[in-house]
Amino acid sequence: MTSSLARQSAASTFRGLLTGSSRHYSPLLAILLILPLLILLAAGFVYPVLRLVGISLSEAAPFEPYRRAFENPLYMQVLLRTFRIATVVTFACFAIGYPTAYAIAHMRGRLAKLGMACLFIPLWTSVLVRSYAWIVLLGRNGIINNLLLDMGLISAPLKMLYTEGAVIVAMTHVLMPFMILPIHSALRSIPSAYEQAARNLGAGRMVAFRRVTFPLSLPGVFAGCVICFILAIGFYITPALVGGPGALMMATLIGQQTIVLLDWPFAAALSAILLVATLLLVMVFRRALSFSKGLNSVH
Repeated sequence: MTSSLARQSAASTFRGLLTGSSRHYSPLLAILLILPLLILLAAGFVYPVLRLVGISLSEAAPFEPYRRAFENPLYMQVLLRTFRIATVVTFACFAIGYPTAYAIAHMRGRLAKLGMACLFIPLWTSVLVRSYAWIVLLGRNGIINNLLLDMGLISAPLKMLYTEGAVIVAMTHVLMPFMILPIHSALRSIPSAYEQAARNLGAGRMVAFRRVTFPLSLPGVFAGCVICFILAIGFYITPALVGGPGALMMATLIGQQTIVLLDWPFAAALSAILLVATLLLVMVFRRALSFSKGLNSVH
């Protein structure tokens, strides 16, 4: 009798945590459910960021690392170059990735599986391997230079490796799947009846795409652009291998400050500046994508 009452009491307590249907939880149960994630976020992100800011302010003159970063033109040039390369890479990924995602989303059967395999196989390959592959392709004795020499288009090997162009090409190749996947998911979720209804009302194929399909796919475009931009800003391996000193980026500079020069406060200040600038640009980008009615579904 006592155990039965205990079970009924426990069941009553559990029902009290739920309000309405099973999809609506009480605030207490909702907090308990997301508590492990909050603890993980605090330990893995919030504490390291606060610790980073604390290290940057740990010197006798707390803001001296920030003053050095803003007064020396070299560091500002590296910061601007990082954002320029990340922006170009993001646009390149979008320009190539959107048509690719559109084509894969409209494939059927084995052809669709083949398209997805072509997308996932490079994603499963190590970034280090793909970066070394570009060294083989773009080197003075690489495949591209040898092909151009054999065709008689050039008389001497071109300098393609260790340039900013090599960094952009290699990073675009590495980050392309992160643009295609969210756009492909957004395109697959759009009912084909929408575009068909627009065409039945007299719109041409291009007009139906511009007025119906493309606006509805913008959440995927926003997600892909943000992922590519954030990853491009923090890229370390590829710029270090194919870029050289002329294409120095912030991640490489921060690595030099921490590993070679052991100047942790200055490296922390550079990291904090990069983090704040990145957050501001993402907020501006999201705001710019939410101007028109068709883009209001971007969150």
